[in-house]
Amino acid sequence: MKRTYAAPFEKYLNLADARLGTRAISVTDDWFATVDRMLQPHEPVWKEGVYDDNGKWMDGWESRRKRFEGYDHAVIRLGVPGVIKGVDIDTRYFTGNYPPSASLEACFVEDGGDPDSSTRWIEVLPAADLSGNSHHYHAVSDEGPWTHLRLNIYPDGGVARLRVYGIPYRNWSRQPADELIDLAAALNGGRALACSDEHFGRMGNILNPDRGVNMGDGWETARRRTPGNDWVIVALGHPGEIERIVVDTLHFKGNYPDSCSIQAAYVEGGTDSQIETRSLFWRELLPSRKLSMHQEHAFSEEIIPLGPISHVRLNIFPDGGVSRLRLYGRLARP
Repeated sequence: MKRTYAAPFEKYLNLADARLGTRAISVTDDWFATVDRMLQPHEPVWKEGVYDDNGKWMDGWESRRKRFEGYDHAVIRLGVPGVIKGVDIDTRYFTGNYPPSASLEACFVEDGGDPDSSTRWIEVLPAADLSGNSHHYHAVSDEGPWTHLRLNIYPDGGVARLRVYGIPYRNWSRQPADELIDLAAALNGGRALACSDEHFGRMGNILNPDRGVNMGDGWETARRRTPGNDWVIVALGHPGEIERIVVDTLHFKGNYPDSCSIQAAYVEGGTDSQIETRSLFWRELLPSRKLSMHQEHAFSEEIIPLGPISHVRLNIFPDGGVSRLRLYGRLARP
């Protein structure tokens, strides 16, 4: 089945995902629950009757009850800079201890630095009311890009997850033209746009850094009971000429695809919503190749030279799971 999203912007990459290297660099207070829990990719959980030295264990960020003026906030460095399309401030399992409202600010700091007292912060989400044990989806109309966020909660309380959906940003003018780079990587702006099915694992997982930690950290379809095959479409972070492909089935043992192929094209114009139909006519970049369980499959000599491409369609036959897809190439210059 195709996943149903609560908000249109959920199709974008979660820039606040700890797997991308996102982390909190400062927090006014996280007495009850450490702030970095708020950035974890898995869904929050409730642990009945579990307490630690500071009180009830909560899966998120929770500050103490404030007894003086002011409010709590956390400064977060994004693992990859990006343009924000929407946010979800998730207060699940926080019922009598959630913040009544929250806002979000952002800044851009050059060359990997962190904000200081002279940094100019821009409000990207004005203060919004919050409820307990709920998702709070808010679209963001802002051009960015941003490297850091500041989540303000008024005056205190707990947030289970902060998800910030957007498009990764990279200054490609600094990239050497002759260097081989993974153009599909999320950290380089690669995006999964559409797929036939993502019953067990989100399509965007195949573009995450490093190798998958388990089956849940990949893309896995339901067992196909009808003719055909499953597929996923990926937009490269930058057009380029592909020289090496890696299809990794790590952790997929009784459920890996029997084989795969890749189609590709240089796409101009149109919208992401039309990409599924357009992909029907793309040329073959990688002919059908057999896959094995729980291993990386590297292809180079098998690649058909198509020149510069901007999008690929990974076809898996007939169904199953893929942990990572890597597409190494050199930039196509204007």
